[in-house]
Amino acid sequence: MAPSTRHTFYGVAVTRAASFAPVDVVARTLRVELTAARSRRDGAAPRVLDVGGGSGTWAVPLAADGCEVTVVDSSANALAVLQSRARESGVASGVRAIQGDVDALAESVGEGEADLVLGHGLLEYVDDPAEACRALAGAAAPGGAVSLLVAGRFAAVLSRVVAGRLVEARQVLVDPTGRWGPGDPLRRRMDVEEIRTLVEAGGQLAVERVQGHRVLADLVPDGVLESGPSDPLAELEDIAAGTPPLRDMAARLHVLARRPG
Repeated sequence: MAPSTRHTFYGVAVTRAASFAPVDVVARTLRVELTAARSRRDGAAPRVLDVGGGSGTWAVPLAADGCEVTVVDSSANALAVLQSRARESGVASGVRAIQGDVDALAESVGEGEADLVLGHGLLEYVDDPAEACRALAGAAAPGGAVSLLVAGRFAAVLSRVVAGRLVEARQVLVDPTGRWGPGDPLRRRMDVEEIRTLVEAGGQLAVERVQGHRVLADLVPDGVLESGPSDPLAELEDIAAGTPPLRDMAARLHVLARRPG
């Protein structure tokens, strides 16, 4: 067996045998989208807007892939970390940091300019998720895409059952917002139909894909996979990410939606 190596792929740290490619269907989905955006722009760098992007988990790797990335976040400390990481990675010129909030997104960035808008880990915390979706849609260029990562309701139910917290598990399942109680740090969790309905409610976006993020990959113990010419875990993850009910039980649900051109 090859020695294990810790990879970071679009912000997700994965420890696998050195010859294995990191497993992340969201990252691969975004790379396909950005390749198409680059083609639409005759080879020019895709314009990415990362709302709530914090310290650059996604922004820095995207800039390293040749994108022009703007990060809007309310935390000055997180933006300072972002700029430091961008400098260390040699992509400072490709990353712009703006302190702001999704509620006033139009005041921070131009409308209808981004080829790809990210709202990863955003809708769980905002006051009004419907208004946030409208703001993200408005920031996307015609034909551009919006990528959302949202905490999944059913994964939270299962994790609490396994931990013996049955009262909390029931609450997550029946609560309209998917919270386990007043001490829950998240304002909401969603299932597939809830997030699809929310994204499409305003008529500005059409959902093209809903998939689970790392449905099975995090369940595989480190060092148990043999290296080879193909990556069976990646192939399995690709299938599971879009296959109910496995998709629906992912800790995070990924939505790719498009603003009509």
